Amino acid sequence: MRQRPPDPQYLKLIAAYPERIRKLALAVRKMVLEEAPEANEFIYEVYTIADHFGFTDRPTEAFVYTSTHANWVNLGFNFGAHLPDPNRLLKGEGKWMRHIRIADPADLDSPGVRELVRTAVADAERPDIPPVEPRIVIHRAKSRKSQTRA
Repeated sequence: MRQRPPDPQYLKLIAAYPERIRKLALAVRKMVLEEAPEANEFIYEVYTIADHFGFTDRPTEAFVYTSTHANWVNLGFNFGAHLPDPNRLLKGEGKWMRHIRIADPADLDSPGVRELVRTAVADAERPDIPPVEPRIVIHRAKSRKSQTRA
């Protein structure tokens, strides 16, 4: 199966980052979609560009996400605190979420990374009736001007 290309709006959002980081973000996205080609994408423009992946129409049920930063990309797991992590890759201390910092393409090949994604995919919520094709939803941050009240 041919992998779907990134949404043009997503490419515009990550264009502000250095080329190395854009390539990392796309490499992490590619790896996630290799394991879950039918996943929906919920892309958020907040203090970072975050790409959440899930099988339902609810972003809160996403199983994995990426967040793009100036010097790395985080591969995050919404329910990472409950994933088996024998290689001790997951960072974070929250009740649910954990992440792996991807600072170099080789980090994606570290033992255990793909296995964590596979486990998250296997544990993810799924709709009773799968959609015909995956959705991509982009949530853009409001400009400061539109956030101020008259």
